[in-house]
Amino acid sequence: MVPTTGVLQELDLGPLLPRHASELIIGIVLMLIIFVIMWKVVVPAFEKMYQERSDKIEGGMQRAAAAEAKAEAALADYNDQLSAAREEAARIREDAKNQSATILAEAREKAVKESARILDSGRSQLDAERSQLLVELRGEVGGLATDLAGRIVGESLDDDARAQRTIDRFLAELETAGQAR
Repeated sequence: MVPTTGVLQELDLGPLLPRHASELIIGIVLMLIIFVIMWKVVVPAFEKMYQERSDKIEGGMQRAAAAEAKAEAALADYNDQLSAAREEAARIREDAKNQSATILAEAREKAVKESARILDSGRSQLDAERSQLLVELRGEVGGLATDLAGRIVGESLDDDARAQRTIDRFLAELETAGQAR
């Protein structure tokens, strides 16, 4: 026999329908005990775990935000360094252009001086060779002129003083004729 109340009789609970009222009371007490245990033990553990997980997520988000800010700062620093390096490279190129112009001007000036020195050296060497050749030619021309004059005149010009005067006079005439041209 199943002692039931009127409300339970109206419900068709099937096998869940308690057979004794004590089962219903024990079920309610046990449910309250389980509820209290859950409330005191399980729910705080879940809350603690939920809070830890929330803290980890928030901490991770904060760390990610900090890392992102740090990365942005590093990128800005990198861009600043890159622009500074570009400016430095432009300045170095400009300095190199200026230095190359200066070096080119110095080299050009040095080359002009060297060519002038070489020309002066060549001219002085030519003048020295010309003077030497003139001295040699005077001696040779003098000897030839003496022989020729001796043949033309028909007398011997073995006298050195007389031969020297004749040669000097002849060469003087040649020089004045050469300058007149």
